[in-house]
Formats: sequence, C-alpha cells, structure tokens
Amino acid sequence: MADIINPENEEDLQAQIEEVEALSSIYGDEWCVIDEASRIFCIKISSDAEEQKLTACLQIILPPDYPSAAPPIYQINAAWLRGSERAKLANSLEDIYVEHAGESILYLWVERIRDFLVEKSHCSEAVVQQEEVNRTAEEEVEDDEDAPDFSILGVEKAHLFMDQPNDEEMPPVKHGSPITDRRSTFQPHLAPVVTPRQVKMVLEKLYENKKIASATHNIYAYRIYCEDKHSFLQDCEDDGETAAGGRVLHLLQILDVRNVMVVVSRWYGGILLGPDRFKHINNCARNILMEEGYLASTDEACKSGAKTKRPKGKKAK
Repeated sequence: MADIINPENEEDLQAQIEEVEALSSIYGDEWCVIDEASRIFCIKISSDAEEQKLTACLQIILPPDYPSAAPPIYQINAAWLRGSERAKLANSLEDIYVEHAGESILYLWVERIRDFLVEKSHCSEAVVQQEEVNRTAEEEVEDDEDAPDFSILGVEKAHLFMDQPNDEEMPPVKHGSPITDRRSTFQPHLAPVVTPRQVKMVLEKLYENKKIASATHNIYAYRIYCEDKHSFLQDCEDDGETAAGGRVLHLLQILDVRNVMVVVSRWYGGILLGPDRFKHINNCARNILMEEGYLASTDEACKSGAKTKRPKGKKAK
C-alpha cells in the first residue's frame, strides 16, 4: 500500500528545500551539507574583524514539521563559547523562533550568531586596548630611565594579550581511523604539546576543517609534564558530552602518557548509544595513542612492565 503523505509535511519539505537553496546561494562555501537525506546541514560563521576574529559552526537538523510546527534542532560548536555566553546566545535564537513561529528562520539565526560574534570581538578588542593603556601607564611610572626596555617588553606583552601567533611551533596533528556505530561516527586526533598555547593552536587548526567543526562534540584532554616543577599540567573538555572529557583524561593518566593532546570528534547519527558512546570515545583515544607510538604493545608491556613509550622519533638518551 502506498504511503500517505501529509500535505503539511509536503509543504514543509518544499519550504526547507527552498530555504536551503537560498542559504547555499548566499553563503557559498561556508554552507555545508552533512546528510541531505537526514536534513543535516552546517554553516561556518565568522566575525568580520581581522583582529580578535571569532568563529563558530552551527549544525542544524531540520525536523519533518519545520517550519510549520517545530524549530530546527541545532548545535553551536565553538571552543570559546561557554557558560553564560552560550546560554545568552541560545535564548536569543529561541526568541527569534517565537517571534517568527511558522516561518523559515535559519537566515535570521545565522545573522544573529554573526552579530553575537562581532559584539564579542569588539568587547575583546576594548579589553585588550584598556589593558595595554594601563600597562603602558604603569611602565612609565615604574622607571623613566628604563623606558626603552619597558617599551620593548610592552610590545611583547601586547602580543600575548592580543593572542597573536608567537614563536611556538604548530604541532603536527595526526588523524586516526573512525569508528561507526548506529550512524554515529567517532574519530580521534592527536598532537604532541608542551604548552597550553600549543593546545589552543591545535584546537584552532582542527576547527579550520569544516567536517571537524561540524561535529556534534569535539572532546579533548591533554597532559603536559613540567620538568621544573616535577608535576603535570592537565585539563579536559566535554564539549556537551557530559563527563566524556574527564574519561579521556583519566585514560591518559592511567596510561601515564605525557606531552600529548587527544581530541575525539563525534558526529551524532540520531540514535542514542547509551554507555557505548564512552567505550567508543576511549577506544578511539587509546587506538591513536598506540598508532603514534605513545604506548608499548600489549606483549612488550607484559614483558617489561612498562606502561608507556616515548613518541615516535624521540629516543631516550
């Protein structure tokens, strides 16, 4: 028996097709189709500022009854967007939906996010400028005779506050084999890191990739060994997947690896995996650590009792 098509859903589908075509035309390469059959799309949104440029990726799933009766399902991926700022932006998107109920709203959402990025960029620039003014005044009061030296120091500090690239080398980023389960895909990425700045550089590099930026979650953890303090600098991020970052960090601790960062990207396929998702995340992390030489093989570990091995290309002296 032939399926009966709901006329309202047919109208919604046509409205979605027209809206997607318009957005693709307006935004060009910034617009990306993840899965057309499942109506999953994403767009990379950036502020226009050359300095303090911010980027976010909006991933969208269009339900069958959008726009007539339901809003788009969305996820905003941005490493810098957290806490109250994320809630503030989410509330503004919900307000737009309420004000334009039954209408196509994706363009309004994209431009609202862009306005938010611009506002945030301007606020960051104002803070940097004020800090630079305060710092300059303090330097002048401290010692007029050493003004030339303090001027040079001020320039160096300004670069740090402006968060511009410095002399630290961009670590090589490796990408591991993906794991797919019930339409969800998990893929690990790894980079050797020795400073928090390199951690940020790796994240920025990964988010330049449209596919990675469109992931539902980009979970990461890192461990850096501080030789002078004989201690570890370590942290993690769930990116919306509760407790996932902590589990990856715990894995790094158990394996006693150091000076390394592991990121696991997950693209949600619409089917809940339950606890299996954590198994896949940990397996991805462990597999890429093994592939890149951070772990001894199982046989070697059993024979020697050693938990770790130095990264490829680094030999013990």
